[in-house]
Amino acid sequence: MISTRRRARRATTVALVAGAALALAACSGGSSSSTTASADSSAGLQILIGSSGDTETAAVKDAVQAWSTSSGVATEVVVASDLSQELSQGFASGQPADVFYVGSDAFAGYAKNGSLLAYGDKLDNADDFYPSLVEQFSYDDQFYCAPKDFSTLALVINTDDWAAAGLTDADIPTTWDQLAAVATTLTTDGRTGLVFSGEYARVGAFMAQAGGGLLSADGTKVIASDAANTTALEYVKTQLGAGSFAYAATVGAGWGGEAFGKNLAAMTIEGNWITGSMTADYPDVKYKVVELPAGPAGQGTLQFTNCWGIAADSTQQDSAIDLVQYLTSTDQQLSFADSFGVMPSVESAADGYKEQLPEMAAFVDSASFAQNVVNIPGASDVISDFNSQLEGLATGDPAGILASVQTNLQDVIDNQ
Repeated sequence: MISTRRRARRATTVALVAGAALALAACSGGSSSSTTASADSSAGLQILIGSSGDTETAAVKDAVQAWSTSSGVATEVVVASDLSQELSQGFASGQPADVFYVGSDAFAGYAKNGSLLAYGDKLDNADDFYPSLVEQFSYDDQFYCAPKDFSTLALVINTDDWAAAGLTDADIPTTWDQLAAVATTLTTDGRTGLVFSGEYARVGAFMAQAGGGLLSADGTKVIASDAANTTALEYVKTQLGAGSFAYAATVGAGWGGEAFGKNLAAMTIEGNWITGSMTADYPDVKYKVVELPAGPAGQGTLQFTNCWGIAADSTQQDSAIDLVQYLTSTDQQLSFADSFGVMPSVESAADGYKEQLPEMAAFVDSASFAQNVVNIPGASDVISDFNSQLEGLATGDPAGILASVQTNLQDVIDNQ
């Protein structure tokens, strides 16, 4: 992971992160219909978001209103029913919202086609963002947009299952061998020791722990076929074959959190968004969160993020930048964390986050060894194909799978 902001800015389109896991879901009860958002000076500053639910919507609206009252600038928060579609329509019409959520998977494409304002360096707190997040939202050596928040993957353990199996805190796994051992111990009829989604956005954590990934650390070279990645996939394949690991779909669950909540899994690998699901859907399940164990190369995980995009076509860019400055301040990000569980994107909020949510400390502590997922334009089809092949990993050929990813991703790079 890039350790300095200067080095992060040298990253171009091929920065490594996030993914798909922070879904910008539709939310009922928004402040407008799902028609395309458009902005003009008479309408005030318009903010388009893809909300995870009513709690996030209310928190964002309250924060924007507080800034509006202080600044005297009129605002409107629009909750998208399909964020990608509405953003695309706004850009195509030349009347996009002024400020909006941008997923890491969409960022590079919007930066490349000129839709986004590169304003990151204008923020007073530009140096406070985690360097890897700055890297994620940099294109052609420019820091484009402020990371809104982020999530990492960690190991989530059912503490009742753990105790019933005779395990203690001393058994919390810190290596692959230990993870395999406790997963075997926790596996019973009807319950698998470790269950996670069979996709790059989860299996990729093992690749990071082996010292691999899909792109080199500087984002210039495709490394999918490197031996480290084969080691990672071979490890996962072995445990899947042994029955101590399983994919969520295999046990009849839609994702790791569902398998965990229904006690089809004693452990899962998920991001901090799982806490909302556990509170809402499985409030009686007791659990703890710990850092993922180290692989042959040390600790590694994946991280996922969004940024506050500002339209290049906005007529109110100064106000938009001032709003983003407010929304990404330490105090405001801690308020968002308290409201709907997201992790602040600024390092100055880390201690406050852990004080507010000590049970979630493993997620923010994992930021120091987190790896970004691939977000280069055109890579989504490659990742989709990779995911399809990972579904058959239990009986598949890890080296062969990775060789095809190497070829396909190299083609994308060559055609940039």
